[in-house]
Amino acid sequence: MLFRRRDVLNFWLRTVEKRKLAWLPTVEVQRKNFELQALGFPRERGLKDETVKIGGISCRKLTPKDARGTLLYLHGGAYIMGSPATHCALAGTIAAKTKLEVILPAYRLAPEHPFPAAFDDACAVAQALEPLSDHLVIGGDSAGGGLTLAVLSHLCETGHRPRSAFAFSPWTDLSFKGSTLSTNAQTDAILPVERIYEVRKHYLHNGDPQDPRASPLFAPFRNAPPVFMQWSDSEILADDGRRMAAHLRAEGGTVVSKEWHDLPHVWQLFHDRLNEADAALQDLYAFIDDQFETPDTTR
Repeated sequence: MLFRRRDVLNFWLRTVEKRKLAWLPTVEVQRKNFELQALGFPRERGLKDETVKIGGISCRKLTPKDARGTLLYLHGGAYIMGSPATHCALAGTIAAKTKLEVILPAYRLAPEHPFPAAFDDACAVAQALEPLSDHLVIGGDSAGGGLTLAVLSHLCETGHRPRSAFAFSPWTDLSFKGSTLSTNAQTDAILPVERIYEVRKHYLHNGDPQDPRASPLFAPFRNAPPVFMQWSDSEILADDGRRMAAHLRAEGGTVVSKEWHDLPHVWQLFHDRLNEADAALQDLYAFIDDQFETPDTTR
């Protein structure tokens, strides 16, 4: 019987990593586990890699030769883990292929810094990059994808919209109204749904789950730029992606979205090892190319 790489990856994630995430006892242990795993992701060569402060926030900046614009990339990790280091491999690949300078903020994490700390930090960086807005893209994955969309709403409301935005498997509804939280509890290869309420408590503390700064599904998107989204039909956040795309369209936005089949949450992290990850990123590169080749007449 022939097994595809996707099948092998899903089996490993489900039998090893998902179980590990379900029992890792503390946030600190979860963070260390994520940082160690990220060391195995392939890194792009030929980028200038430096640490800078933007808007008062420490950021990692990855710059390719002949950069044509800037990408503000907000990492995932459920608002409790992750860092520029865990996502610099993916961000570096995007930088090299799109010719965008990538800014990865080390936004504050919960539970030490609960909501709205991550949103405030991301907005501080985005606002400092406002002079570059004609050539600015914002993007992120998972919680960082939700944060991307929350920041996008804020930028649209304040008249500083970027050129475009994208989100991989975004977490957009912290009120947990999505049906796939239950229907995909078994099919999701990596996220243990039984810990999602604990994670929300760490981040929101006593905040409102429907606050648009935490749940962009409830945010306004007047005059939003084009948004690119990807998610998998087997993940517990599938409904977050589906409803977010529908909400953006209802707000009058242009959305380029695709639901992929039977892939793990944020499978794009496995670029250069998983064909579907490379194909998904190729779609992103084509979207970004289109945005830079098409004049923005809505400003």
